Amino acid sequence: MKMFAALFAFVIVAVVGVYFMSYNTLIGLKHGVEEGAAAIDTQLQRRSDLIPNLVATVKGFARHETEVFKSVTDARERMMSASTMAEKSAANGELSGALSRLLAISESYPELKSDKVYIGLMDELSGTENRIAHARDKYNRKVRALNETMEKLPYSMLVPSLAIDKADYFEAEASARKPVKVELD
Repeated sequence: MKMFAALFAFVIVAVVGVYFMSYNTLIGLKHGVEEGAAAIDTQLQRRSDLIPNLVATVKGFARHETEVFKSVTDARERMMSASTMAEKSAANGELSGALSRLLAISESYPELKSDKVYIGLMDELSGTENRIAHARDKYNRKVRALNETMEKLPYSMLVPSLAIDKADYFEAEASARKPVKVELD
């Protein structure tokens, strides 16, 4: 009888231990995903802050490109108002496409390409795009770790009792994967 009680106590302690270790693992992964999302947000905000200066600089050389300026401004507003990772992914693709059209304008304006303000903004934008790509990759690795762990035993038995959902990847929209076609008059 004593051995049965000791075995029962050991099983209870082991189950409770596995529960707490699993819980702590999932919480750590969840916070890692949140940290990754915050890093993406920081870089997207940095890029959004650069855009008005870039648009203003290009406008100084190409005032008649109003449709392109409007598409960049509208895409930036959608990026700023996106709240979920899926919305941010879609808005990011749209903004990238609009920026590509804006940057293609510079090909028609050699004096713009040689402007120091424009060159500085382009350097900052390029660096920011690299930071966004790095933050996106890091975030997606954290999402994979969380989602994969949530499907494995014993975690999958614990997940229903927690307020942890699978996370969305930061993916490029299908339209963002297509090359931008720019027609200059």
